[in-house]
Amino acid sequence: MEALITHTGRVMPMDRSNVDTDAIIPKQYLKSIKRTGFGAFLFDEWRFKDPGTLDSRPEDRTENPEFVLNQPAFRGSSIALARRNFGCGSSREHAVWALADYGFRVVIAESYADIFFSNCFKNGVLPVVLPADAIEALMQDALAAPLDLTVDLQACEVRHPDGRVWSFDIDGFRRDALMQGLDEIGKTLQYEEAIRAFEAKQRAASPWLQGVTEV
Repeated sequence: MEALITHTGRVMPMDRSNVDTDAIIPKQYLKSIKRTGFGAFLFDEWRFKDPGTLDSRPEDRTENPEFVLNQPAFRGSSIALARRNFGCGSSREHAVWALADYGFRVVIAESYADIFFSNCFKNGVLPVVLPADAIEALMQDALAAPLDLTVDLQACEVRHPDGRVWSFDIDGFRRDALMQGLDEIGKTLQYEEAIRAFEAKQRAASPWLQGVTEV
């Protein structure tokens, strides 16, 4: 998983609330057992006019020119901006895989569905929570003209080119893990030697807990 400390990127303004996981990655693409390749189908039913399959290539399909991600100013965006309850619906982790595979490193919204929020940290995507007035200001700016923001995870700040700064809160464990590019398993493995030492001590002190031994 790629570490994230400071990220500067183009904002994709998605002026919607309640963007659900089926909109982010429709159910017909969940058949793949890989964690890659989903970016081609991100926001599929909004992004394309024709139905797709796992074998479809974006360049062979008919784009919806009105959808924000198909507009020249927002192609290649790496920061998604939305309103409240982003990632609601089913608990599919594929939704975050699709965002990450397309190239999004940060999502900024007023609130998130709990499972989607947790899945972001497991896949190298930072979900930033900002109040409604900050979201409104950023949304209006991003809709008016292309906007690049800097998101500093170390300082927990979102920085606007005009000098405005918004602070956000984040759990310390998740912040540290994302800055190191580690998921929960990777973070735990940092303590592998201590875990092995504890297990050896337990075996020596309580051998009867280790199962049946030969007599």
